Parts: sequence; structure tokens; C-alpha cells
Amino acid sequence: MDLRNERKDWLGLLARSAAPQVATLFASLKGVPQHHFLRRAEIGGVMTQGRMGATGAAFNLGEMTVTRCAVQLADETVGHGYVQGRDKTHAAQAALVDAMMQTAAADHVYEALLLPLATSAQAAKAARAAKAAATKVDFFTLVRGED
Repeated sequence: MDLRNERKDWLGLLARSAAPQVATLFASLKGVPQHHFLRRAEIGGVMTQGRMGATGAAFNLGEMTVTRCAVQLADETVGHGYVQGRDKTHAAQAALVDAMMQTAAADHVYEALLLPLATSAQAAKAARAAKAAATKVDFFTLVRGED
């Protein structure tokens, strides 16, 4: 999976990934550029919506806690990070990665951080699918000889 060209894909991966894993990989990045916060990490709530059958009318499902952050690098590249929950560090790191992915450092960030996160996410997805497949039940009808 190549996330280098689709910003929504790397932002989604960063938001869905576990904060400790992002923090560990972020710490291993070399050359984090100078930056300042346009919006320091702040915690808030958003209303989530759902649709019946993915096509029905939208309805309010409930509220969810979200943390957001915005940073600007020295070269004026802006990055944003939104994560579920109350982890300000996770949101700030996501914003920095977003900004760095828009610069010449994108290949390094991809190899050092996004690729391991994507590999881990794929492995977790495969494990969930295998666990679900183990509980699969096939229903069939036996043909009886009487009319």
C-alpha cells in the first residue's frame, strides 16, 4: 500500500493507529524540522452521524471526543492532525507528520513511520478476519424424500 500520494490516506492511518506506536516511530524519525503551532492541540467533541444501510437519511449517532492540532514548518508548510480521544501528543505528532509528508522528507517519513503503521494495520485486519472466519457457519437445506 503506497500512501505517499493520498493525504487522506496517511491522515486516516495516523488517526486510526495506536498512540504509543505512533510515538515510538515518531521518536525514531531523523530531522524533525523547526515548526510552530498554528493551533496547539486542543480537545473537543464532534457529533457523529450514521445512515441506515449507508443510503438512508442521516441521523445523529452520538458524540465523540476528538483532539486536533495544526502546525506550520519553517518553509510555511501546514499540517493538521485529528485523532479520536484526548491524546494531545498524538494529535501534534500527526500534524507534524502531515506537514512533513508535503515536503522533500516525504519518502523518509513514509519508510520510517507510515509503512510500519500500514503493515501493522494490515496484520491486525488479517488477524480479525481470521478470527471471524473461524466462527463462520454454513447453512444448507437437506432435501427430504417426501413431497
